[in-house]
Amino acid sequence: MTGSQTSRRAFLGSLPAILAGVTIGWRRFPDPHAHHRAIPRTEPHPDPRPDVDASDILPSDQVPSHLTSLYDGIRQIPHVADGIRCSCGCADLEGFRSLLTCFEGNGMATHCEICQTEGRMVVRLHDAGRTLEQIRAAIDARFG
Repeated sequence: MTGSQTSRRAFLGSLPAILAGVTIGWRRFPDPHAHHRAIPRTEPHPDPRPDVDASDILPSDQVPSHLTSLYDGIRQIPHVADGIRCSCGCADLEGFRSLLTCFEGNGMATHCEICQTEGRMVVRLHDAGRTLEQIRAAIDARFG
């Protein structure tokens, strides 16, 4: 190995750190992982709709295979998921109402780790016998 290959490898190895610190003027490049961080909730959790059902949740054959059991779990408790406000920021978008919305149609849960993590918590805590208020408290403790 020559000296230039060693320094090239050292440079390439440090490139991510260099790019992470690059700024344009006073503004940093956007964080590509920002969508994986919870946004502190300013709005209260929504009240579950009395007539809510699982009819709009994506069917199992339309979700990635590693999410099938999560979607199946949410499908069993739409009234609970409808009473949780999502912490990824999608709840502030038009058409999004609750965590349940993240699992419906083109919802964010197919690709958003925050939606998925909240959904898993909701299913697990509900299966453990927790009330909606206890589930909300656990979500708030985890995501702020």
